[in-house]
Amino acid sequence: MRTRRFVSAALLAGAALLGTAGTAVADSPSPSPSSSGSGAGPTEAGTSFRTATPVQPGQHATAGASTGDYLYWVVPVDTGQRATMKAKVTLPKAARHGASTWQIDVYDGLRRRQACVYGAQTRAAAADAASVEVSCTLRTVRSWAEQSSNDPLPGSYYVRLTVTGLPQDDLGLPVKAEFEPAVDEAGGAYAVDGKLSKPLVPGVATADPEDGSSASPTPAAGKRSAGALEPEGGWSSGRWSDRWVWTAVGALLAALAGIFGYSVTRGSGRPSRVPPGV
Repeated sequence: MRTRRFVSAALLAGAALLGTAGTAVADSPSPSPSSSGSGAGPTEAGTSFRTATPVQPGQHATAGASTGDYLYWVVPVDTGQRATMKAKVTLPKAARHGASTWQIDVYDGLRRRQACVYGAQTRAAAADAASVEVSCTLRTVRSWAEQSSNDPLPGSYYVRLTVTGLPQDDLGLPVKAEFEPAVDEAGGAYAVDGKLSKPLVPGVATADPEDGSSASPTPAAGKRSAGALEPEGGWSSGRWSDRWVWTAVGALLAALAGIFGYSVTRGSGRPSRVPPGV
């Protein structure tokens, strides 16, 4: 009877833990797509890595440019997130001399070009097309990786939009670019056992560990730039993930299975001391 009561109590505790697991995952400090910045974003784009315009996931950025310009934005992407970078170019209404090819490229905080797992990274627009859209979905960001690997790591991700092929006479025509990044949470399925000490953001190598200020000649400007590259909820690299919750749930279920197996196989109790037939 005691064993049965203990098993029942343990089953109730396990059910309660399973019920709260989803809540614990929902309370994770990592920013979700719905909680990321939304609405109108910046109305300009940078022309190099150093002048890239910060954009938060969920914001809609726009920029006016000339055909042939390089447009740069930078987006913060945290551990366990899969980012999708979408861009749309509204082409000039003036008569063009031929088709044009547009491309979007994404680089991580180490300025390594990241491969796209989904999306049309390069697209051609006919001479009479009104617009062209390109997109790139990255691999899920890991909290840590081997130095020899090219796995995406938490930090700043630079997005470059440019035209790669068009008639020479069409260079300089005005275009309007729209850019919108989005992130999806992958959860603890992609968690690993290591983490970076700092996310890969501009100025991280020259920051003072005591006060977080930059060692550059203009520390105030550097600090504002680094702050603009943080996710709205802050960096979550190194914090616990729902992987810990499901590990605890699995351990509890294994313990319950052992207790149940013991209660089934142990028999009805100690044998009687009275010899049979007496």
